[in-house]
Amino acid sequence: MTTMAQVRVRHIWLMKRTCDILGHILKNITEEQAHTLQDGPEGWTIIEVVCHLRDFDIIFYNRAKMMLEQDHPQLPAFDHEAMAIEKNYQGDELAYAYYDLKESREKFVEFFKSLTDEQWERTGVHPERDSFTMTDAVMQVGLHDTDHLEQITRILEEEHPSSGVIPDEDDD
Repeated sequence: MTTMAQVRVRHIWLMKRTCDILGHILKNITEEQAHTLQDGPEGWTIIEVVCHLRDFDIIFYNRAKMMLEQDHPQLPAFDHEAMAIEKNYQGDELAYAYYDLKESREKFVEFFKSLTDEQWERTGVHPERDSFTMTDAVMQVGLHDTDHLEQITRILEEEHPSSGVIPDEDDD
């Protein structure tokens, strides 16, 4: 039987691993591609996705710290689209955005590794999910990353459709 402590350890590992996977994907992307390839006509570019991951890593970290320091706090909501415009994600450089994410993630991983059993029991009120535990917080990071890793690979697939050995689902 898997214990909650084991589940948490796995999600901490996932947090680190998804950030590493992103780095492997980004290695082969040029700055031009990062700023021009996008998720559909109105969708985000790769640089916007990476900047979003970077900024939400900090937001997720700050929410977790609030949960640790306050009794069942109301966690702040953020407008993803507005942040992309206000912070001019398109003006960022890919390597720097990823470096900042990696740096933030290392701090966040250490934060979760340092929690005691009692601290893992801390809660808050998530703006979209109501009651939210520290375990929910650690799970949210890896799941959020996974969604955006899929988004980036989908963007890249649009650039080179059907270039691999696995056929498109539409070709069945």
